[in-house]
Amino acid sequence: MTSRLVLVPPAIGVALREARFYDGSSSIDEAGAARARAAAGAVPEAARVVLSPGARCRETAGALGLRGVVAAELAPLDAGRWRGRALAKVAAAEGEALARWLADPECVAPDGESVRAVCARVGRWLASLPEGRTVAVVEPDVVRAAVVHALGLPAEAFWRLDVAPLTATELSGRAGRWNLRLGRPLAAD
Repeated sequence: MTSRLVLVPPAIGVALREARFYDGSSSIDEAGAARARAAAGAVPEAARVVLSPGARCRETAGALGLRGVVAAELAPLDAGRWRGRALAKVAAAEGEALARWLADPECVAPDGESVRAVCARVGRWLASLPEGRTVAVVEPDVVRAAVVHALGLPAEAFWRLDVAPLTATELSGRAGRWNLRLGRPLAAD
């Protein structure tokens, strides 16, 4: 049998529009919630629904009409002390440290984690995925990590994967061999 995974990044909100590092508490905005409600019928039925921890994923799942369980291992990349701060402000204050973290997948964010660590964590979760279809409403970092792991890409490719809100990236496979269907929109723009 085959495992099928549909990865859905959350609807947009203020923090995403402002390019802020994920902090777990930011919400989707009304426009994002409306788009998610409009896309509700486009999400395939699944044996299980899992969510990244955090308000955006819970709110998006609710707007999509999904009830799921939070999976701690699907937490996004931990930006450490940069959590909640705007990317531009971090770049102005700690430009060299930010540049190293973005360029080197081994580099750990201050009090946070490295790209390689999030890819390994999500990879372990993928390896434990049961047969059948799973829908996962997860932060874009988790989608990137899953694709990097599933395709055996170098971790340096992580930041080069653009993940749009409310799209479906589908992985299917068995015995650790994955196929990828890239992010189709859940609803028309």
